[in-house]
Amino acid sequence: MMRYANRFNHLLAALVASLFLLAACAAPATPTATPSAEALPSQTAAPSDTATPLPSATATVGALRDVTLPVRFAVFGDYGLAGPEEAAVAEMVLAWEPDFIATTGDNNYPDGAADTIDENIGQYYHSYIGNYQGTYGEGSEENRFFPSLGNHDWGTPSLEPYLDYFSLPGNERYYEVNWGPVQIFIIDSDPREPDGVGVSRDQAAWLQSALAASEAEWNVVIMHHPAYSSSRHGSTTSFRWPYAEWGADIVLAGHDHVYERLEVDGFPYITTGLGGYPTRYEFVVPIQYSLVRYRDNFGALFVTADESSINFQFITIDGEIVDDFTLTTED
Repeated sequence: MMRYANRFNHLLAALVASLFLLAACAAPATPTATPSAEALPSQTAAPSDTATPLPSATATVGALRDVTLPVRFAVFGDYGLAGPEEAAVAEMVLAWEPDFIATTGDNNYPDGAADTIDENIGQYYHSYIGNYQGTYGEGSEENRFFPSLGNHDWGTPSLEPYLDYFSLPGNERYYEVNWGPVQIFIIDSDPREPDGVGVSRDQAAWLQSALAASEAEWNVVIMHHPAYSSSRHGSTTSFRWPYAEWGADIVLAGHDHVYERLEVDGFPYITTGLGGYPTRYEFVVPIQYSLVRYRDNFGALFVTADESSINFQFITIDGEIVDDFTLTTED
């Protein structure tokens, strides 16, 4: 019932958020330099919410497309290092023949460079990448690969290799995509994001407005840094935004190389960071919200959705279903 109890609130918030964005776009732009890597804050540090970021282009809400139900898609993260581990996850994911693929970041280890991006991504997933210009085969007529930025992708501060390689909506750092009953909202959770990672910054205002305008049954927010985590990096508190109040149904993240499902005040969070980077992390002390924890093998989320339910299965490369979780319109 929580989803419907929040519908009125987030629809009302749409007008406020839209006015915020209009005001930001009306302000005169002031060129700013990209900070050097040495001057960047730590991964979990948030820039000051008092700063005034430059407004940037944002994705437009797409019309609900006609699709065959159920919609099927894969989500994984922390995968982008060519080798047997990534190859095994890719083989499994491609065998599912999902409608599209989304990632929770760290697509191109170690530092997001142009000379590794095709080997780390296109080698395995070129058939899902629209406007593919790499060397591993044919791309997709329509882009069906939707990555989120991780801290390793930001290793090249200009993001030029990433932005050149992909053809993504909006400003390409954060954007939304509709696929029938599912709307995904890709967020840039790295503190180097020009539009900020604080709840009072432009990126958050965009998300609030976009969620309020969504006509999809299921609104899925995807980013790299988990708001809640029991593993090595821990929780990124700067991303504890009021997702449920704004109209989201679930938040997916990566960064910690584990699988974890948590629930905070009835709202679900999943960390899926076992996409193929060879080093898997240990869990530290489980936080109070943690329900399911796994780190023994590599794998990905397999998601199926229709107009009445959305199901999340974490499946390992050996075919083990570690977690099976469903949201319904009656919840």
